Amino acid sequence: MDRQYEDVAALLRTQPTLAAAKLRTLAQLGDPHAQLALGQLLINGVGTKLDVREAFRWFRASAEAGVPMALNMIGRCHEYGFGVPVDYLQAATYYLNASKLDCDWAIYNYAQLLAHGRGVEQDRKAALTWFRLAASHGHARAMNFVGMYCENGWGTDRDPDEAQAWYQRSAKGGDFRGQCSYASVLAEQGRTDEAVMWLQKAATTTTPRFLSELATMLKQSPHEALRQFAKEYCVAS
Repeated sequence: MDRQYEDVAALLRTQPTLAAAKLRTLAQLGDPHAQLALGQLLINGVGTKLDVREAFRWFRASAEAGVPMALNMIGRCHEYGFGVPVDYLQAATYYLNASKLDCDWAIYNYAQLLAHGRGVEQDRKAALTWFRLAASHGHARAMNFVGMYCENGWGTDRDPDEAQAWYQRSAKGGDFRGQCSYASVLAEQGRTDEAVMWLQKAATTTTPRFLSELATMLKQSPHEALRQFAKEYCVAS
């Protein structure tokens, strides 16, 4: 990684406003990777005022320079209406273009469109193929979805053993959803101590909304250890 990006990454953890200012300077000088990074800060309102329209402009500038993740982010903007009207067909087009450049997030996002029938015909079998492709690139969140498809028999035969293997890979890859999925399987096997360990890991990175939903579910668990986890880690729920 270039030293200047290492410096900016370090600043993001301690002085996000200064980091955003440095990225803006680099972006204005035509650096496509800085343009992408600035767009991501703008779309999340980190270190700068949230501005989805400006974010879209920087993503487009970065994409024109051939940055795969920028193409993916333009797809995200079209999918969710960030700075442009919602347009699932456009989202699918950008995800496909970024996928051709081996962007794992674009592959995953296209799989989600297939799974839900947004901009493309709903096709769970095809979605699973794309989730598997993203997983082969090391995408931990996609691994969790491969596990779900194997567990539930979506677009494939049900295979609990393969599902567990994918959940474990997702959990070890750091995806909080995968960690919860793996914990659920472990709890069903009576391995509650291990299940709680993975839930604790998930609680450190999950979103407040997901944590609240998790707490509601675990409070009804037949396993005392999981109910206790809900009390200790999800007090606000």
